[in-house]
Amino acid sequence: MTADPVNVEVQVVRLEVELLEEQVLLDPALLCRWELMVGEPGPREGQEQEVVRPGVALIAAACLCWALDNNLTQRLSLKDPFQVVRLKKRGAGVFNTALALVLGAKIPGARVAALALGLGVLSYGVSVVLDTHALRLHGAAREAAYFATAPFVGALAAVPLLGESLGAAELAAMGLMVLGVVLLASERHAHVHVHEPMEHEHLHFHDEHHQHEHGADDPPGEPHSHMHRHERLVHDHPHVPDLHHRHEH
Repeated sequence: MTADPVNVEVQVVRLEVELLEEQVLLDPALLCRWELMVGEPGPREGQEQEVVRPGVALIAAACLCWALDNNLTQRLSLKDPFQVVRLKKRGAGVFNTALALVLGAKIPGARVAALALGLGVLSYGVSVVLDTHALRLHGAAREAAYFATAPFVGALAAVPLLGESLGAAELAAMGLMVLGVVLLASERHAHVHVHEPMEHEHLHFHDEHHQHEHGADDPPGEPHSHMHRHERLVHDHPHVPDLHHRHEH
């Protein structure tokens, strides 16, 4: 997972959709430094080194696919996150189940299936819905850097849950990750920019970017969602590349 933010940012730069400040570029560098400090796991007893290396390569390839998914999902994040995740996970579930059956896996019992579904609701349901909403608010590069702190949380949780221990290298690496998050959170990007006229629909409050009239059929209260139009606006304020600030620099 620590390779994911680097892949995301490379693809973001290639697509030229987000401006990356020094803090955003430094954060994945610290995450990768964590990976190097923790080190590549060696082979277990009776396991050849050649068996371990392909596994690491496959994980890196998975991170590359994940990075592509993040960039494409960012483009879809204007839509309802529940609908986007529902369609993505439905397709992934059908494909993975079919692949497992082709490779010889057996359908588990009802108890195991229920536990797996319960775990999936949290780890690949709620988690990805929140992540998709974060893509809308922060952009792909920053979202990936924040999301890559998951191994840090997982490593800490493994201590009370699995009885594992953390060595000096792991603690030092976690310190680098905390530093990376602090740098990312301290980023401030502000300049005069132009919002061109556009019309779309999404959940919103009536902030500076959403000063529009309402029709009789528009829902009351805030936040609410309805089709609305943005007129041309020129102003200066701190911002991140969310769905309203994807402009040229």
